[in-house]
Amino acid sequence: MRYESPQTVEAASALLAGEEGLARVLAGGTDLLVQMRSGMVEPDLIVDVKNIPAMTSITEENGGYRIGAAVPSAEMNEHEGLCALWPGVMEGADLIGSTQVQGRATMVGNLCNCGPAADSVPGMVAANAIATIVGPNGRREVPVIDIPVAPGKSTLAKGELVESVFLPARPKRAGDAYLRFIPRTEMDIAVVGVGVSLELDDDGICTHARVGLGAVAIKVLLVEDAAKALIGTKVDEAALEKMAAATSAACKPINDKRGTIEFRTKVAGVLATRAAKIALERANARTSNGGEK
Repeated sequence: MRYESPQTVEAASALLAGEEGLARVLAGGTDLLVQMRSGMVEPDLIVDVKNIPAMTSITEENGGYRIGAAVPSAEMNEHEGLCALWPGVMEGADLIGSTQVQGRATMVGNLCNCGPAADSVPGMVAANAIATIVGPNGRREVPVIDIPVAPGKSTLAKGELVESVFLPARPKRAGDAYLRFIPRTEMDIAVVGVGVSLELDDDGICTHARVGLGAVAIKVLLVEDAAKALIGTKVDEAALEKMAAATSAACKPINDKRGTIEFRTKVAGVLATRAAKIALERANARTSNGGEK
């Protein structure tokens, strides 16, 4: 096994592209190290990206924030500007493991692990987060929704890695939220997870919405029909009922020991309704105190 710690993302990409055997990126390592110790993977090359400045920083950009791929979730949740602008995304990141794990675990690692129940991904999908990918052929910008394909499988080509994720600016009246259902009170895998983001005009009419849905299909879903149910309304009970029905209709879950198909389908609509109400409350709160939650 070979360990490398490059200083630039281009150098990291070159190492990954040049390795003929199995190569893995080490950011937080909270998934990789567990997989290695359990014998699931035996990499020929480990590329540690924690010494790359672009991958370890949070930068304000065009009214939004660019988050490096190696920034731990604990650091994100201590960033006042990021938490004020995208509290729902931060709620998802704050649920990755325990307090100790969050000191290392990264949102991008959670994304690239491609688990359908990843807590940080539905919120990023609802936020329309954009990932910057660096590879042998240069850089490309990809919506987060397009990275996972199936459990453990992504659209990243050989030699490619995610450098950062960009969360865009928001209008004055905007809010988001993430909720999940788990059998225990904490430290568990989501049975269902829902992220909702919405924007309001001056009359309180929803002008834009996105709904991200996790743990009910082979990858996190963007539920466009659920968003359409909210747009053009004041997010009233009738709109919420339509959104809940659309969210449940999008589910393609499995039966397992943590939940049945029927249970997951029902809970998805319930959580979507609750998350939308929280997002609405946050949008109105930003208006009432000068644009900050």
